[in-house]
Amino acid sequence: MSKKPQTRRTTSEDAVSGNPAAGSPTVGSPAAGQQSRNAARRAATERMREERERAERSAKIRRRTIVGAASAAVLALAAGTALAVGGSSGSGDTAANGPLVTPANAGGADGTVITYGKADAPHTLEIYEDFRCPYCEQLETTNGKTIQQLADAGTYKIEYHLATFLDQGLGGKGSRTALAAAGAALNEGVDKFKQFHDVLYANQPDERNDGFADVNRLLDLAGQVPGLKTDAFVKAVQDGTYAPWANQVNKAFDKSGVTGTPTVRLDGRKLDVFTNGAAVTPEKFTAMVEQVTG
Repeated sequence: MSKKPQTRRTTSEDAVSGNPAAGSPTVGSPAAGQQSRNAARRAATERMREERERAERSAKIRRRTIVGAASAAVLALAAGTALAVGGSSGSGDTAANGPLVTPANAGGADGTVITYGKADAPHTLEIYEDFRCPYCEQLETTNGKTIQQLADAGTYKIEYHLATFLDQGLGGKGSRTALAAAGAALNEGVDKFKQFHDVLYANQPDERNDGFADVNRLLDLAGQVPGLKTDAFVKAVQDGTYAPWANQVNKAFDKSGVTGTPTVRLDGRKLDVFTNGAAVTPEKFTAMVEQVTG
C-alpha cells in the first residue's frame, strides 16, 4: 500500500479492587487515600499522554494532506503537465513533455507493460508497484527471489504494471524518474530491467525522501547491474528520454482500477500477499500460487 497501517496501542490502569488484599492499605486509611491520589495522578498522566499522541498524529496527517493537496493543485493548474515538486541533480525533467519514446521490449497494447518470463507460460502473474512504495519494497525483498524462480521455472510469466502516484501524494519526482530509468534499462533488455528493478527495491530510500529523483544516484545503482551502463543507457537516464513513457505507464495504471500498491494477481485472482501488515513468507506465497495453478 502507499501508506503503512498504524496500530494504535492503548493502555489502562488495572482496576483497584474494593476488597482489600492481605497486606494492602485498609479502605479509609491515610495509606489508602494516598494510593487513590496516586492512581488519579497516573490516570491523568495517561490521559495527557494519549491527548498528546492524538495531537501529534493529527498534525502529521494535516502535513501529509497539505503536501498532497498542494501537489494536486499544481498539477491541475498545469493542465496535466508533469512538474518537478522536489529537487534533483538530474536533467530528466526537461524531457517530461518531450516526444513519447517507447523502450524496446515494452509490451501490452500501448507499450506500458513489462513482461518477464517465458511467453508461452500457462499462467500470468500481474504485479502493480510504485518504486517509492515501502510495501512494494517489503514484498520484493521478502518474496522477490521466489517470484522470479517460479517465473524462470515456467510456472507463470510476470507482467509489471508500474505507477508514479506517490510523487503526487508525497511531493517530488522519484517514482517517475526511477520508472524512466527503468525504461532505459528495459530498452537494454528485459533481464537488465529485472535486475535494475531488484536493485532499486534493495536500495529504496524512505518514501518521504525523494532519493530516486537524483539521476546520478540512479546511475550509481545501475552500476550494480553487469553490462547495464552503456553509453545509450546513461544518456537516456540523464536526458529523461523515457520520462514521457513513464507518464503513459502511470496513466495505464490509473485506468486499471487498482487502488493501492503492491497488488498481485494470478490469472486475475488477487493474492493476499500481506498478513497483519507483513509480507507473507516465500513458502506461503508458493502455496498460494499452487492453489491457483493446481
